[in-house]
Amino acid sequence: MPRKPPAPPVTPSDAPATDWDQVLSAFGPDPHPAPPPATPTAGPLVSARAALERLSTWVPIRSLARRHRRRIIDHLLAMEPGDRYLRFGYPASDEQIHKYALGIDFTRDEVLGIFNRRLQLVALAHLAYGQPVPGDPTRTMAEFGVSVLPESRGRGLGRRLFETAALHARNRGIDTLFIHALSENRPMLRIATAAGAIVERDGGESAAYLRLPPDSFGSQVEQALERHLGELDFQFKRQAQVLNDFVDSVAEVKAHFDSSGRAAKE
Repeated sequence: MPRKPPAPPVTPSDAPATDWDQVLSAFGPDPHPAPPPATPTAGPLVSARAALERLSTWVPIRSLARRHRRRIIDHLLAMEPGDRYLRFGYPASDEQIHKYALGIDFTRDEVLGIFNRRLQLVALAHLAYGQPVPGDPTRTMAEFGVSVLPESRGRGLGRRLFETAALHARNRGIDTLFIHALSENRPMLRIATAAGAIVERDGGESAAYLRLPPDSFGSQVEQALERHLGELDFQFKRQAQVLNDFVDSVAEVKAHFDSSGRAAKE
């Protein structure tokens, strides 16, 4: 095993350099000090870091339409009684869930969903437009509601749906996002307060109001890009499911012929 070579002898050129800062300090402060270096969080670097952080936590979110109503109903029916209570503010029955899902107006509202690899709707957000702003009937706001199935929690899906819903709302000229939730629904209220919403509590109920910035070219491009990527992700998962079903069918047919051949030989 090779040994570490010995250190070379110290020569005058290798001697420690003179501390000129200490020498110059004897002559008083510098009348022309150099400007402080720019902080790494200034200017375009902030936007770049924010974009990278958003990209690192990107989740494919798909806009839903009337044809997805059956998937929406299945998602809501899969919720446990306690989750139904937190989502709707009351212990919604199966019949009430059907009535709610059938009453969604897709021409006015927006519904956003997150699918797993089996194309099961594991997270759902409903953005209802047309709600009047308290104290200012000339303005309208959007009300946000979200549900995430238990097996998909802890991954920030509710927060990502909230961010996407806020983006969609501001691009439609809405300046206030509203959340009505039970005060015991801490996960939902944490999402709202983390985004900067003002939360007003009234006994067992809470209302959160988030002011949205006006839309911009960047926000419009971001929404279009996320919509396109969400659609591509869904189509990819659907094709993968079709392929898996085909492979499973071939395997079943092969197993059937193999068992028939063995039976014939016996």
